[in-house]
Amino acid sequence: MTTWNHPIVDGLYCAVMTREQMQRTLAGGVRAANLTSAMPGDDMAGTLGWISASLKAVADNSDLARIVTSVEGIRAAVDKGLLSIILGTQDSAFIDHDVELLRALQRLGVRVMQPVYNEQNRFGSGALVQDPGGLTDAGRQWVTLMNELRMLIDVSHSSYPTARDVITASKRPVIFSHSNARALCDSPRNIPDDLAQAAAVTGGTVGITLWPPLLKIEDRPGVEDFAAHVEHMVNLVGIEHVAFGSDLSEGTKTRQQWLDLYGPKPVWPTVTGILGSWFTYEDRATEGCESMADIGRLQLALSRRSFSDDAIEKIMSSNLLRVYSEVWGG
Repeated sequence: MTTWNHPIVDGLYCAVMTREQMQRTLAGGVRAANLTSAMPGDDMAGTLGWISASLKAVADNSDLARIVTSVEGIRAAVDKGLLSIILGTQDSAFIDHDVELLRALQRLGVRVMQPVYNEQNRFGSGALVQDPGGLTDAGRQWVTLMNELRMLIDVSHSSYPTARDVITASKRPVIFSHSNARALCDSPRNIPDDLAQAAAVTGGTVGITLWPPLLKIEDRPGVEDFAAHVEHMVNLVGIEHVAFGSDLSEGTKTRQQWLDLYGPKPVWPTVTGILGSWFTYEDRATEGCESMADIGRLQLALSRRSFSDDAIEKIMSSNLLRVYSEVWGG
């Protein structure tokens, strides 16, 4: 069996922050992860509460993980065998009353943010908004300040018009942390080829995700479907601009909580309501990669598609490290 010694970088990590989960993540070869450290849609007080909980979880397990704000910090943590946690959010609605609060978040250590999560806010339209618009004036202020503060812009949950406007307005690389190819899976949360190419032009990356509804609609996906999306993106934008974002929310939801989100009356019917009957609580994860401990299997799937060790290293690690370095400044 082929083995890889490079650290895996997860561009969108949303598993529960327990000691056992950190151990599973490390066992899967992941050494750095952009943690969704706040609940999308929460207010400022709630967001600070979530961030504080993330800080405490890492502090309580300092022998396993540390908060990082630079690539240099990631490399130092890797040398010690620790999991690097990057604080990020998938929404900015909690600061839409005052974009200058980005300065406080940057001081707290937040390094990756999305302007909008699925719905409409003062900055722009989310991916599931009907008749979406582009970036608003407030959204342009958000982009300008994110660039100034050297915080990485992620547009995975943005509508196509908003994402296009962000990419045009930004002076630094922009990423899709966890968005697959709409050409292969016709979900409104996936992106068309031209948007992937536009992100690549900025120097950014498209992170292929494991979340099953973005891999396949008609039946349950497996790791080979992940590899197929990677292959499509590599052929489209080049090996330097494809990355990995698990979006594997391991341990975060009870059966009832999962059913409330994705059951007979799903919260996002255009995303999960279009899936076949295979999408159940028992089959909620991509087959063959049902835990963060299984992430190493993705590299084997890529190897079976004749990706070289060097190409796999770029996809699973160094492409995102390059973007982080370019945006964060070190």
